[in-house]
Amino acid sequence: MAGSIERVTEAAAAAGLEIEVRRMGASTRTAEEAAEQCGCSVAQIVKSLIFQGENSGRLYLFLLSGSNQLDLAKAAALATEPLKRADPRYIRDETGFAIGGVSPIGHKAAIPAFADRALLSFRQVWAAAGAHDAVFAAEPEALLTAARATTADLAAG
Repeated sequence: MAGSIERVTEAAAAAGLEIEVRRMGASTRTAEEAAEQCGCSVAQIVKSLIFQGENSGRLYLFLLSGSNQLDLAKAAALATEPLKRADPRYIRDETGFAIGGVSPIGHKAAIPAFADRALLSFRQVWAAAGAHDAVFAAEPEALLTAARATTADLAAG
């Protein structure tokens, strides 16, 4: 996993995003686990969700607040094709990250990224850093810029 974390720190540096990766003593796979480890609200956790285009097979990254759920219809409209859950092995092969450690930055190949605008309401958010127990804090606007994410209304409800 050290290679995954290194890719995240290198991607952050290349984007001018200063981060400090923290290895936690416990899992940060879920938003709830991450919030507990980081000492922040669940809403400040950035969920990195990967879906696959049903027609193209292409992967898409959706970044949401840990307290929100993805509206799949809104996501599909942005992807311009129906979406399905991607196979975890395919995600790892294409991004270099295992489920629970998918970072918004540092993927092996560029993936179209979309971020829910609710993330911009926080002064600081926490995101996965490439491993199930690694996270980093960032200012949301700088993180979304580094992720090359298009901001949109993605949350259900």
